[in-house]
Amino acid sequence: MADVTDVTGVADAAGTTGVSGGPGIEAVAGVPGVPGVPAEGPIALASEYFQSYSVIGLLAVVGVLFVAVAFGAGRLLRPVVPTPEKLLTYECGVDPVGEGWAHTQVRYYVYAFLYVIFAVDSIFLFPWATVFAAPGYGATTLVEMFIFLGFLAVGLLYAWKKGVLAWA
Repeated sequence: MADVTDVTGVADAAGTTGVSGGPGIEAVAGVPGVPGVPAEGPIALASEYFQSYSVIGLLAVVGVLFVAVAFGAGRLLRPVVPTPEKLLTYECGVDPVGEGWAHTQVRYYVYAFLYVIFAVDSIFLFPWATVFAAPGYGATTLVEMFIFLGFLAVGLLYAWKKGVLAWA
């Protein structure tokens, strides 16, 4: 055979192309019965792809079974002796007195929410400080962090303008 090439345009050393079949039918050698699919092509990639997800799925099933077995064993092994004392509402070691509803100032929740915001802010600042020192990340990470801190500053300024931070 003179200059014969296979489907990809490359001839092998023996001058054959791996193309078989009648006129106008092209198939790739290595996958019998499947024209146009190489032996180590998409089929191999798909099996590797789904194999990694099967490991994750198996781990999830094992985790769910572990939790189910633990709860089931706890339910079967614990003693169930309900008494009126056990059925009472219990809070902080003190027997409940009075109504079930207690009025709490909203500002305590606002302060707690602001604390959570700034705690999350500090969680993002420490890794940023380590990445900032790495070569090639300086200017980009500096701009990104100033944008992030700007959003937090706008929120804090809004809370201050609304009088949320004034302790009365």
